[in-house]
Amino acid sequence: MTMVLIVEDNPINRDVLGRRLERRGYSIRFAEDGPSGISTAKTLMPDVILMDIGLGEMDGWEATRRIKADPQTGNIPIIALTASAFESDREKSFAAGCCDFDTKPVDLPRLLGKIERSLEM
Repeated sequence: MTMVLIVEDNPINRDVLGRRLERRGYSIRFAEDGPSGISTAKTLMPDVILMDIGLGEMDGWEATRRIKADPQTGNIPIIALTASAFESDREKSFAAGCCDFDTKPVDLPRLLGKIERSLEM
């Protein structure tokens, strides 16, 4: 079963997205902020990470850079999720090491396609 780590500080967003993905057959794990996202990625080695960008003290871009810089976790695909649809946020996400970018509220069919494509990389 494909394991997805959702790094999201909003408990409602975590719960809703997690339940929607579980119904599609994914195994879901959560982290509430950048530092716990980094440590959880290293401990669990998920198949893909959905990384919120607006995480507070350590944003999702920095957490992504640190995950990608670690030889143990560097190959895990990371998809950036944000409520901001600015092109600059998309560019920053790719520069940080994300393989894809999606906006909130999540369009589930679109996100599922991005998850599946990231797993093929």
